[in-house]
Amino acid sequence: MVNPRLEVLAIIPARGGSKGIPRKNIKLFAGFPLISYSIQAALNSKYVTRVIVSTDDEEIATVARQYGAEVPFLRPEQFAQDDTLDLPVFEHALLTLAKTENYQPDLVVQLRPTSPIRPVDLLDDAIGLMIDHPEIDSVRGVVPSGQNPFKMWQIDKTTGLMTGLIPVEGIAEPYNAPRQKLPETFWQTGHIDVIRPTVILEQHSMSGKHIKPIFINPDFTVDLDKPADWKRAEWLVWYGGLEMVMPGNKRRPLPETVELVVFDFDGVMTNNWVTVDQNGIEAVTANRGDGMGIGLLHKRGIKTLVLSTEINPVVSARCQKLKIPVIQGVKDKPVVLKEYLSNNQINPEHVVYVGNDINDVPCFPVVGCAVAVADAHFSALSQADLILSRKGGKGAVRELCDLLLQD
Repeated sequence: MVNPRLEVLAIIPARGGSKGIPRKNIKLFAGFPLISYSIQAALNSKYVTRVIVSTDDEEIATVARQYGAEVPFLRPEQFAQDDTLDLPVFEHALLTLAKTENYQPDLVVQLRPTSPIRPVDLLDDAIGLMIDHPEIDSVRGVVPSGQNPFKMWQIDKTTGLMTGLIPVEGIAEPYNAPRQKLPETFWQTGHIDVIRPTVILEQHSMSGKHIKPIFINPDFTVDLDKPADWKRAEWLVWYGGLEMVMPGNKRRPLPETVELVVFDFDGVMTNNWVTVDQNGIEAVTANRGDGMGIGLLHKRGIKTLVLSTEINPVVSARCQKLKIPVIQGVKDKPVVLKEYLSNNQINPEHVVYVGNDINDVPCFPVVGCAVAVADAHFSALSQADLILSRKGGKGAVRELCDLLLQD
């Protein structure tokens, strides 16, 4: 007789309060709400049968549903405090589902939103480990410790003297011993925990006593507590070369060979604002640093082009000064772009497109790499291969130029 399929529940805890990074769980991380990375990881799994977000926040619940998770209840306030532990959150979720739906999973997976950079096979490897070892209580993701605890100290508050934190049998002074002679230690990450529900509900533990490790490449480890952590982690997404779970299309790197950079004008080379005088004459704001960057591209032999929906003398004037060819009044950008590349015998894989709005998105698959400015429309952010840290008209073009000019 074939065993029935296991019911594997992924729970993503995401409360509304966050002091270090306000609204952290739905803040855009490399173009997508932070929570969406954990949701997508669960949806990609061949084992996970249900994906739930436990939150106290209606806005987080709305975003979670948009990305494919269920939010069948809102977490009570007493389980959403700064000092709330994982255990009461998971007990509440399991008991609520059992009471309201008579739902009882075989395995529970915890996916913390603050560990968005996950290897693509991590979930299935960890769940598979639980399936293969029915004697264990849980699986927990770990990496080698960055600092060996056997070399750590404690200080006596009375005497002010230091003593070693942890003794090692056979080594008199482990803090003076070479690292190779000390026991190997590991640090738990927030990437994944797989737990048997009985451990949570009966042992009142998030791990139990019999725990197996799932080893994770340390390159995937980030800790999103401060804004600086956020920037470093986004850099890993763009430039780390990691095979990680992404909520949208697989990100393409900047081409090794770039023949042409195509820019939208409004919102990319400007801040998307326009001033109009009493005679209807329009003026826009541009960034001088952007112009310098474009000049450096030209010196390197990289061609540029502006595709603009608008028909405005200010576009022509700016492009003429920067010596950029411009095509204005473009209603169907991808058609015009394909025609331009064909007529000029330019390989589309060697082209970078920079946009900021919904009319730019159809051009993204035409080229080798699609780039969006930091304040682009959500549709562009979600489809771009690279999102710049600067806004349109405020150094975004120069930022890309500098990236392309790096040796």
